[in-house]
Amino acid sequence: MRFAFYGRVSTEDQQDPESSRNWQLARSRQLIEPTSGKIVAEFFDIGQSRSLPWSRRPEASRLLHMLADPDRGFDAVVIGEPQRAFYGNQFGLTFPVFVHYGVGLWVPEVGGAVDPGSDAHEIVMNLYGGMSKGERNRIKTRVRTAMAAQAAIEGRYLGGRPPYGYQLVDAGPHPNPAKAAAGQQLHRLEPDPIAAPVVQRIFTEYLAGKGLYAIAKGLTSDGIPSPSAHDPARNRHRASSRGAWSKSAVRAILRNPRYTGYQVWNRQRRDETLIDVNDVALGHQTRMRWNNPTEWIWSQNPTHPAIIDAETYHAAQEAFGRPTRRAPRRTRHRYLLSGLICCGVCGRRMAGQQNHDHPYYRCKFPDEYGIGADQHPRNIYVKESAITPGLDQWLGTLFDDDHLEETAEILAGASQPDPDDEARKAALTEQIHDCDRRLGQYQAVLDEGADAKVVARWMAQVQRERANLEAQLGHTIPGGKFTSTQVRALVEALRDIITVLAEADPDDKAELYGELGVNLTYHPEGRVSVEMLPRGVNVRVGGGT
Repeated sequence: MRFAFYGRVSTEDQQDPESSRNWQLARSRQLIEPTSGKIVAEFFDIGQSRSLPWSRRPEASRLLHMLADPDRGFDAVVIGEPQRAFYGNQFGLTFPVFVHYGVGLWVPEVGGAVDPGSDAHEIVMNLYGGMSKGERNRIKTRVRTAMAAQAAIEGRYLGGRPPYGYQLVDAGPHPNPAKAAAGQQLHRLEPDPIAAPVVQRIFTEYLAGKGLYAIAKGLTSDGIPSPSAHDPARNRHRASSRGAWSKSAVRAILRNPRYTGYQVWNRQRRDETLIDVNDVALGHQTRMRWNNPTEWIWSQNPTHPAIIDAETYHAAQEAFGRPTRRAPRRTRHRYLLSGLICCGVCGRRMAGQQNHDHPYYRCKFPDEYGIGADQHPRNIYVKESAITPGLDQWLGTLFDDDHLEETAEILAGASQPDPDDEARKAALTEQIHDCDRRLGQYQAVLDEGADAKVVARWMAQVQRERANLEAQLGHTIPGGKFTSTQVRALVEALRDIITVLAEADPDDKAELYGELGVNLTYHPEGRVSVEMLPRGVNVRVGGGT
């Protein structure tokens, strides 16, 4: 009988994957060799938590997919230890797949193959799943309790990257004899001679009344590297910020209590939330959440040199808690080009803003990062009324008597199968996937405690960009082309478009721009690039304001 072996080891740091694989494999062979069984395939997950369902473990997922293949090459699957393979109710969600494809499941705990008709076998397997879940929960409880005691009583540094302003130094051999024998050392925090004065400056300027952006702008202007630029080895993913300070970085420093010299633990926690409440079988995902300050664990005594005193820290926290006066919200205005116009300098979507009761579009890229005006003007404005007349006039010329036949030909030509169409679709799909990736990153940053308003603005920009890309992707023509009758009917229906645009309701007009796939890029020298499927042109607007 031919068997596939499945095993799992949690992490390479705590266990030797090769040793774990060997003993699980040996236990599996002890079970099947008396029946002349032979292992012909192996599936072994390394570094995967037992709480992950099989569909989200690489090797387990590959095994499940192979069950459906009649030429899979094995007749049954053997598992060395069910507690490593199944967690909670995973057996009940996975075993029916084995039964459906006629593949046996062998485990030592039942002495051979699991009988799908045996209540006793099902009880035993579910019992081991519950034991696996209980063991994981007990480990989590022990670890968290031990770390809380180490932080509060011993004041021990519990790992992770040091806060900006500090550096790690050795603090003697590890108290665990086995770890000490392996050469591991304890660590403690010491002020960084370069970064520590910057932390003091941030607290001083904030308590003097400076805002977060003003502080970030000043640090960037003075050529002081941001925390990610100060420690580039740990922050390769932040190269795009070009070393500029952000408001979120300043806020994180002002909120960090460890600058007072005390060890503080449990500021964040890991929550496990369902990926999909309508599909519990997908399992959970880990989210970082900020704990209430009353739940923080403080060391009983100072554990490292303080950069700022406790009074300064608490004064900064009180300043954060003071209510700020906000200008009254203005009446909502309709922006005809909302989500359709972007900045030619940074590529971001421009936001609508009323100036002197007229709609404008503004790009304020340096609002978050302290970037100088030589890289991006502080504000870039363009007046809506400087664009729409020229845009409407051009749209109208496409359907007048002089251009009617040409427009019909263009539309008909665009409807023909294009050898580059698949490439364009693939490029648009890739850009949509990139938007999804960025949204996921922004969500992670938000979960880590970043400024919600800033992240929400970023996410809104990406969501608008994604919607526009989906609209472009949706302009593909089923079957590859329109009939000539359809093209002619479309063109004839749009001949009076300039009259319609002139008299259109603003909401209808804005909707029309969106449906036509209009995209505009404003350049500070006064040029606006206009793109609309299936053709693009450049038009000049007056003023350049």
